[in-house]
Amino acid sequence: MNLDIGEIVMCTVDRIVGTIVFVKIDGNGEGSIILSEIAPGRIRNLRDYVVPKKRIVCKVLRISGDRIDLSLRRVTQKEKKELIEQYKQEKSYISVLKSILGEKADKIIEEILKEEKIYNFLEEAKENSKKLEKIVGKNETKKILDILNLQKQKKAIIKKEINLTTSKSNGLELIKDILGEIKEGEIKYISAGKYSIKTESNDLKSADNILKRILSEIEKKAKKEGVDFSILEK
Repeated sequence: MNLDIGEIVMCTVDRIVGTIVFVKIDGNGEGSIILSEIAPGRIRNLRDYVVPKKRIVCKVLRISGDRIDLSLRRVTQKEKKELIEQYKQEKSYISVLKSILGEKADKIIEEILKEEKIYNFLEEAKENSKKLEKIVGKNETKKILDILNLQKQKKAIIKKEINLTTSKSNGLELIKDILGEIKEGEIKYISAGKYSIKTESNDLKSADNILKRILSEIEKKAKKEGVDFSILEK
């Protein structure tokens, strides 16, 4: 499976040589992290952050031949959480494949992993099963998808707080109209001018995309009505 610059990957710390950390990238060989990419600021003790066999989430910075440079500090909490959720789901999906395919499973899993993650492959198969059918046949495909569709997937939830304020005499009505037109997500009043927005979906990426659409729509409508809009960062 090929990696892309900027991709978020699951790694296992292999060894520490001086100030360089060498890791095993799941399904993609070895990568390295220099000291300045471990954490922001001064690092007094490298082993406060990484020790051999520890599982860490990294971002791909550069790829040069067999050399893969990674960063630990550039991974956001959202990216880390999303990858961990996908990793858990991937393990679950692999278990399903093994239960249905038996002895053939390892070879088929290896074949899929040459191109992409099991998670991505089977998520796509839920919408279009042709690639899966080509590998395992129609009968096994139906059995696999029946199990996957029955699995109760934990919903990913994202929350954000915003400010909407105006000095106009009809400001309250304007804000109600702006928020009332939002059909996606859940909006709650917190205090004067302050509101929370919650979105949920099957995965963090989808929930985040919904939230971005909502924020963009609110910002556009607020600007049109002369209402001050801002996102509260925590």
